[in-house]
Amino acid sequence: MATTGYLKLIGFLTAILTFSITDALQNDQNGKEASDFPFTSDGRMYPWNKMRLPKTIVPVQYDLVIQPNLTTLNFSASVRIEVLVESDTNSIILHSKNLEIIKATVIPVKKDGTPGLESNLEILEYPPFEQLALQADAPLYSGNTYLINVDYVANLSESFHGFYKSTFKKQHGEISVLASTQFEPTAARMAFPCFDEPAFKAKFSIKIQRESRHIAVSNMPIINSVKLANGLIEDQFDVSVKMSTYLVAFIVADFKWVSKETKHGVKISVYSVPEKINQTSFALDAAVRLLEFYEDYFNISYPLPKQDLAAIPDFQSGAMENWGLTTYRESALLYNAVTSSASDKLGITMIIAHELAHQWFGNLVTVEWWNDLWLNEGFATFMEIISVNITHPELQVREFFLDRCFSAMEADSFNSSHPVSTPVENPAQIQEMFDNVSYEKGACILNMLMDYLTEDVFKTGIIRYLRCHSYGNAKNEDLWNSLTNICPSDDTHGSRLSEQQFCLGKSELPPGSQWFMKDVLDVKEMMNTWTLQKGFPLVTVTVKGRQVLLRQELYQKGSNSQDENSESASYLWQIPLTYITSHSKTVQRHLMRTKNDIITLLEEVNWIKFNVDMNGYYIVHYENDGWDALIKLLRERHTVLSSNDRASLINNAFQLVSIGKLPLDKALDLTLYLKNEVSTMPVFQGMNELVPIYKLMEKREMEEVENQMKVRLITVICGSVLIWHQILPADVALAIFTVGAQTTEGWDFLFEKYRHSLFSSEKSKIRAALTISKNTEKLQWLMDQSLQDDIIKTQDLPSIVILVNKNPTGHHLAWEFFKKNWNKLIEKFELGSSSIAYTVTGITSQYSTRLHLEEVQGFFESLKDKGSQLRCVQQAIETIEENIQWMDKNFIKIAAWLENLKSLD
Repeated sequence: MATTGYLKLIGFLTAILTFSITDALQNDQNGKEASDFPFTSDGRMYPWNKMRLPKTIVPVQYDLVIQPNLTTLNFSASVRIEVLVESDTNSIILHSKNLEIIKATVIPVKKDGTPGLESNLEILEYPPFEQLALQADAPLYSGNTYLINVDYVANLSESFHGFYKSTFKKQHGEISVLASTQFEPTAARMAFPCFDEPAFKAKFSIKIQRESRHIAVSNMPIINSVKLANGLIEDQFDVSVKMSTYLVAFIVADFKWVSKETKHGVKISVYSVPEKINQTSFALDAAVRLLEFYEDYFNISYPLPKQDLAAIPDFQSGAMENWGLTTYRESALLYNAVTSSASDKLGITMIIAHELAHQWFGNLVTVEWWNDLWLNEGFATFMEIISVNITHPELQVREFFLDRCFSAMEADSFNSSHPVSTPVENPAQIQEMFDNVSYEKGACILNMLMDYLTEDVFKTGIIRYLRCHSYGNAKNEDLWNSLTNICPSDDTHGSRLSEQQFCLGKSELPPGSQWFMKDVLDVKEMMNTWTLQKGFPLVTVTVKGRQVLLRQELYQKGSNSQDENSESASYLWQIPLTYITSHSKTVQRHLMRTKNDIITLLEEVNWIKFNVDMNGYYIVHYENDGWDALIKLLRERHTVLSSNDRASLINNAFQLVSIGKLPLDKALDLTLYLKNEVSTMPVFQGMNELVPIYKLMEKREMEEVENQMKVRLITVICGSVLIWHQILPADVALAIFTVGAQTTEGWDFLFEKYRHSLFSSEKSKIRAALTISKNTEKLQWLMDQSLQDDIIKTQDLPSIVILVNKNPTGHHLAWEFFKKNWNKLIEKFELGSSSIAYTVTGITSQYSTRLHLEEVQGFFESLKDKGSQLRCVQQAIETIEENIQWMDKNFIKIAAWLENLKSLD
């Protein structure tokens, strides 16, 4: 790959360069030497030397005609791109990957709109940048419009990206082939030559030529269908709104559909394979309710006439927000009242809510570049909670938001984490941004900001953000600017903004805000501390009489956590603290801006609890007898605190054990109250902390202590008996399947059931049960089958390998399978993808010996540029190092605590 460093242009070189190269240097690469430019495979100089495209040309509209052949598994196509030239150039630089370019021409458009003479373009390809350069003989002049025509052919992709092949079995066993798209983040270039960056928005006119036995769907409705001379049918779709290339979508398949209209007249349709169309009604009703909610909430109409939801048999991620045609894994969209569980219903609803939120956050307003991906994904994740809480209150979605923040903090607690907004350049780096930090942390800091500004002010600000940047692109600061100088409605009394920022036109303070005047809040200054720094703060609380002494520092696990010379040691956050005390349940607020701070209480208290309901993205340590007082409170009157507060205390205690701030026995003592717990979240959080400890012992084959820990876990589960009364029969199917899979006959029976089942929820439970077998041959065969993409879909391979790894009988098999098939994995799932990250961290998360560490390090170092550089690899290594340290420090302590507990019983 050519260097991207800037050098001075040496004048005399221009005399010996061709005109086209000179032009490219002058207009596209000021200050570049010719030696900086790469060469194509046939030895020609390529006129651009950056991964990012130049801004000399911008697209206005794409006219795409595409003809997929589902028998030969390829497609032929042509695209005409109307472009506007911003500065004179001979070079048209755009993206192309795995496309065979047959011909390219350019036509100037005259001032009266009529086309000029067509001329051929020279074609240069540079695969390392996934780029195509089309060279004109004469300059393309600034301010003029041109039509770029490209004819090309390609194979349908065998991965899950681009225009790719998917299959399903029909009722009588025959295989049906379909073609679908997945373009985010950088795969539109695998279907048509394009300016494949989010800021290059354009309109799209799409025509799809298909056989009569198939249907075609795309972002917009069909406006006409024409029978062609070759017997194919050409579906002509309406011109789209202005959007980014990654949001383009089309499907050619043998699908059926059901439809409804929203109260605003938007047609909602759910598509699936014919055999599963009776599983679409729940998703259809949920989509109608959610789209109506978003239109009302944002007070911005959904701009398209229809919204399709399509269940794709082969799909890598959970879903994709293509404008007007959202696509999903079958398990993320299809619901059956008999076989699907309560958790399946919640998951489907939240995924639909996420994708429909994207129609505003991501589609209407799009990130300018992938460094701010969180503006798309963090908002969509956050809006899941807001929307589902209103449209489906029976699902109690707010209880599960806390787990999102805990998951984000787990990844964010290592040095390998990254700021929410972080620079990225190449496709692998961009793929890596689709992680817990962009999604979950993004959502959690938005929730924190909403809690601080109040919901009314926050809502007003995000509506302003959407309206100001509709059909355009946005950056971090655009959001903060939209949340500044907001005038509240008469009933918005709780805002924490200063009068000057809150509403420049008001002469009087809103009632109830005077007590907050000392907290003059600059939204941008405050939130930059949360988006431009990685990690999160640990707030240490020391109570001395009426004074509460506060200290903030970076919370970080691992070997770098004590390095005072590291950049992160100087991190400082503006933390919107909240707290309640033994004397008042009224939430008090304080904006902590400095490393050390003091709060003076009105009176002395028995206990104080910070981060009320865990609305803040920080954890808290209580020095002196602070933890003892809270543990005593949980034992005696745990319902004085909310279930979120109880869950956050459990989480914080064990996080503090990891960095040596709290003794392990104190964190374990805290969990003893769980036998009286009746709320879901604290029990689940207790399990989330205790089960990994048990699994670390299991991997080390520490049988005696392992068994004692197992007894403790069962006590926690069985003690919280009321929770299990809430579980539906479908939820216990996994337990039944697991028992059945322990015998050869039972395993074979379940696999046959899996082979013929039409229900994704049932199949996922059977898959999980099959991985718990003690038969190593069965486990190996299961993983091998998932590579074949026949009975078991390759999309499910990561979860199967991770589940086999969790099985004490199978974890060695899983690691060997993973190493042996690494190249196949990155070919199918792509380097840097969330699937690869999930597999890497999932397989290694319970390793806790130096032998494990050396083996993992050795393997990934051997990969070099095929994986050693990935963030997830560094995260995996840090996790193993943390596990080793944890076991070295705490194994004897946990054994002693369990022994002591046994004697008390």
